[in-house]
Amino acid sequence: MTIDAYTNPDFGTAEKLIFFFTAFFGVLLCVFVILGGARIASLASSSRSSRYNRLHNRVQRFYEMIISATSVMSFSCAYVILNHIYMLLMERQGSVDQGSWSAFINAWENGKDFILLILICLSCVLNSILDRLLIPLKMLKKEEKACVRMLAMFYVIIILMYLNVVGDESEYNPVMMYYLGLMIGRFVYFDASFADFIQSLKNMLKNIYLLIFGLLLTGLLCYFGFSKGYLLERNYYLVGVFYTHLFMLLAVFILHNSRILKLIVRKPRDYREDDDDEEDDGYEEYDDEGYDGYAEYEEDGYGGYPAYEEDGYDGYEGYDEGYENYDGV
Repeated sequence: MTIDAYTNPDFGTAEKLIFFFTAFFGVLLCVFVILGGARIASLASSSRSSRYNRLHNRVQRFYEMIISATSVMSFSCAYVILNHIYMLLMERQGSVDQGSWSAFINAWENGKDFILLILICLSCVLNSILDRLLIPLKMLKKEEKACVRMLAMFYVIIILMYLNVVGDESEYNPVMMYYLGLMIGRFVYFDASFADFIQSLKNMLKNIYLLIFGLLLTGLLCYFGFSKGYLLERNYYLVGVFYTHLFMLLAVFILHNSRILKLIVRKPRDYREDDDDEEDDGYEEYDDEGYDGYAEYEEDGYGGYPAYEEDGYDGYEGYDEGYENYDGV
């Protein structure tokens, strides 16, 4: 029961290079397709700076999708491995020294749900470290990152559902229920209105192409890896899927930090950083009509009290003047 049980001795350096270059060209192909679609969608844009921002924004959304999926998959995989170790210990109670594993057995039996919750929180921390420090995605707003991360949870749920269908014996149901609960909480939180729910749903649907590209790329790479013997079926399919995401993440790291995209999409000479994308998928519209709408409410509502004071309380000035005239009579 060592780490060797989850590694493939036949997956050597040459095989890893082949698999990496396959993942690299797969990610690059998705980037080109996204750039082509973004170019067509930005033909009506009047500003070259806006087109430049739009192209880089769409590609960085795809990068965020891979980063978020890898982060979520890493701790899902950790939960499955820990549960696998526990099941093996229970099956070999007579042949395994239970004393050295007693702390782990007690912790897993009494608090595996809490451990899963901790792992999910750690996945959020890892996600923030990756997309801020190692692969800084500066063209994305926090609302866009939140939407893509929610899609990544849905992405992982779809993969786990498929693994249950193909007959993997791992217990994925607790992981799926936690992620499903997080997704529902993202849509319906305690102070959300129906308009907030509709806006969140619209933003997710406008980024659904990221989910489609991610699933297609992962599926093709996993099929290639399992068919070539690079990934092992006996160690649960989820471990192989996680290995695939590590190679995809490495490809994104090289693509982003090597600035290859800067050579493909050149910055215009009259580039203005404050020239935002003209179509922000509803994020700006939501801010302007939503929270920023309170400013208009304050001007017409609470802010309207000065006018009331001028006609109302300030009207007492005339009454005071009349009172002074009365005293003078």
